[in-house]
Amino acid sequence: MPLTRKCHDAIAARNAHAVIPPRKNAKLWRSNTPGARARNEAVRASKYLGRALWLQVTGYHRRSRVETKMHCVKLLGQSLMARDFDRQVAEIQIRAAILNGFSALGIPKTEVVA
Repeated sequence: MPLTRKCHDAIAARNAHAVIPPRKNAKLWRSNTPGARARNEAVRASKYLGRALWLQVTGYHRRSRVETKMHCVKLLGQSLMARDFDRQVAEIQIRAAILNGFSALGIPKTEVVA
């Protein structure tokens, strides 16, 4: 059994909802396991709604944003320099403040024009 099928079955066994986008050329699976049924439903919905709308409806964009932000955090350093837990917390807070500052630079200021 391929890894993807095992993953879908494991998610279904926990009564969780997988947000795994199917490939663009995805075909329906023939097996009748709960994981296969969930994936087939995702494939059908993706084809019916269109890939972009399906990603938005399922909330996949939120996951993508989190992954992007974690990548940005890692660009500031792969590991923490501090050894003490309190200093590690401070180091993470400083990194978050830096990222928030960079994000603020890219947000336009809007003004009401009368």
